Amino acid sequence: MFTDAPGTHCGTTVDVHAHHFPRGLDDFAARTGDRRWPCLVRDDDSSGRIMLGDSEFRKVRSALWDVTHRVGELDVAGIDVQLVSPVPITLTDWAPPQEAADFARAMNDGIAEDVAAADGRLLGLGALPVQDIDAAVVELERAVRTLGLRGVEIGCRLAGRELDDPAVRPLFEAAAALGAVVYVHPLGGGDGALRRTGQPYDFGLGMLTDTALAAGALVFGGVLRDLPELRVVMSHGCGTFPWSLPRLRLGAVLAGDTDHDHDDLARRLWVDTLVFDAEHLALLVRRFGAEHVMIGTDHPFIAGQLEGQQTQVRDAVDAGILTAEQALGVLGTNALDLVRGSRLTSGAEATAP
Repeated sequence: MFTDAPGTHCGTTVDVHAHHFPRGLDDFAARTGDRRWPCLVRDDDSSGRIMLGDSEFRKVRSALWDVTHRVGELDVAGIDVQLVSPVPITLTDWAPPQEAADFARAMNDGIAEDVAAADGRLLGLGALPVQDIDAAVVELERAVRTLGLRGVEIGCRLAGRELDDPAVRPLFEAAAALGAVVYVHPLGGGDGALRRTGQPYDFGLGMLTDTALAAGALVFGGVLRDLPELRVVMSHGCGTFPWSLPRLRLGAVLAGDTDHDHDDLARRLWVDTLVFDAEHLALLVRRFGAEHVMIGTDHPFIAGQLEGQQTQVRDAVDAGILTAEQALGVLGTNALDLVRGSRLTSGAEATAP
């Protein structure tokens, strides 16, 4: 069923971890005088920079903002559908609430416009002004009901509050009621989760530790227990949480929490495959179930992963980690289930019921 070439298996391939920066957003740094606001500068047709004020945050390729270029890269890699979310640096949970609401609204409008221009090849997630949970709920409802986005991306904390903080519960309640996907992604190098920063620690440990703390809040903090309809995707393979779950479980029992099956709650989470190792993928399957694992590439930031993540799944089949049927799920049908896609039209478009 599987060949050596990515995208040639029988089925639809869906990438759930990809980032997008719509062109045309206002320069909020110039508008507000605050240098922390991100701005996209396009240097030419193929390259640009994300700027924080007059400082360069990172160099970027045109696939980050150009739908035609993005879809062309998906075609080469054999990716049928891509779920795009904001670049994490644009999740500005430090900003004044009204400015954050204005920025999130503009971001969501831009993502929705680009998704609409992609002829069914892209699905979108939006941003929220999480400083003000009431405003975040309003924008979530607009993003899903009016713009047609499939959900939202949030950080591992919401303006300094953990995900099990009662103050943020109304946001998760609204997402569950809407059937919206909540996609959790670390900010920066882990948002202070480690005592040591810089590379390789930010990418290799900080982001993963921050993600694990967020998953812990959801599993052990009552969020998933109280909201059985909530659909949460944890980026980067749920970080270090899959390795830590047995110890966390025992810690909860030692603290007197014997009323809940935390393994079952953990299996409510969805995760991507961005772990760079087939054996690590085996742990994801064991912790979350093969039906809750989906390919994620971090496109267009990590080179080679549009093809590489598909290769990792094929390697997992060869190693006996996944059956061929499970691999089809990981490559695409699990993601379609996540977004409530029941069929494909025009060769790629996931259609909600």
